[in-house]
Amino acid sequence: MTQINNYLPIRNEWLASGTEIALEPDRPIIDAHHHFYDRPGWTYLLDEYLQDAQSGHNIQASVYMQALTRYRESGEASLRPVGEIEYVAEVTAHQQAHRPQVAKRMIGYADLRLGAAVREVLEAEIAAGQGRLAGVRHLVTWDADRSLVNPLSAAPQGLLLDNAYREGVAQLAPLGLSCDAWLFFPQLPELFDLAKRFPDTPFIVNHCGGVVRIASYAQHPQAVFAAWSASMRQLAELPNVYVKLGGLGMRINGFDFEKGERPPTSEQLAEAWAPWVMTCLEAFGAGRCMFESNFPVDKGSYPFSNGWNAFKRLTATASESEREALFRGTVSKVYRLE
Repeated sequence: MTQINNYLPIRNEWLASGTEIALEPDRPIIDAHHHFYDRPGWTYLLDEYLQDAQSGHNIQASVYMQALTRYRESGEASLRPVGEIEYVAEVTAHQQAHRPQVAKRMIGYADLRLGAAVREVLEAEIAAGQGRLAGVRHLVTWDADRSLVNPLSAAPQGLLLDNAYREGVAQLAPLGLSCDAWLFFPQLPELFDLAKRFPDTPFIVNHCGGVVRIASYAQHPQAVFAAWSASMRQLAELPNVYVKLGGLGMRINGFDFEKGERPPTSEQLAEAWAPWVMTCLEAFGAGRCMFESNFPVDKGSYPFSNGWNAFKRLTATASESEREALFRGTVSKVYRLE
């Protein structure tokens, strides 16, 4: 059993006790968001991802998301994250000729607080990515309740409004890069202000907009949903903002899937997720939404197959063009996979 910081433990026997056969196994899927982890007590690299991705669903390709993995151990501090892109590009190079094309596009980390000076880091990561770097993510998660924040990714309050950070964001569009945003839902208005300021930069909201339903937020579920929903609808007014549907298996989401004797079924997942996923779909439309596994983080709550089955159940009544966008089209467009 693995437990790292704020993450839920991965219990392989528990997961195996409720893993479902893939529904619609021929439907093409591009996983819009997953990680490699190489941390004390927790290894989830290419072999582990392939084991999950080859569990029955037709995962054709994936987008790799930065995860503090295999940084350079020496040299200038600002350039050490380039090591992650170098590592992922190297270990997945041979996989580009096979299905799934793991890390067909990559999202790196660069400290955007460097302002204009971050361009050196971005250019180094573009070179290291060998044509596969699509954008960056600089985590901005902050809350007054520090128990909600992973200490590995804690950010100062108001980072999205910081002038130096914004000067860093200004470097992205000229280099053809997008900006992934992981934050908590009370910070969404700050993201709206940022995305409005940079209309030529694609912003991709991670994990349905940072749903938090534990700690003090657990006491006011209706207020949480109302505030989250209003902010997501406001963001949807900006055509350069997209949203990843998924990432709802984390501790902060408060669904408590991990507490069951067996893993949740895809029906249970779909029922729990429906208000959040459908609100995003109604606001943004299928053309600006994409499904993600968020593995291995969400693996503490449900098996890989069950998660994708839930997405398929949630969209059972959607049109084929909408489903094509959600499972493959939007992520291909935003991250230029084609």
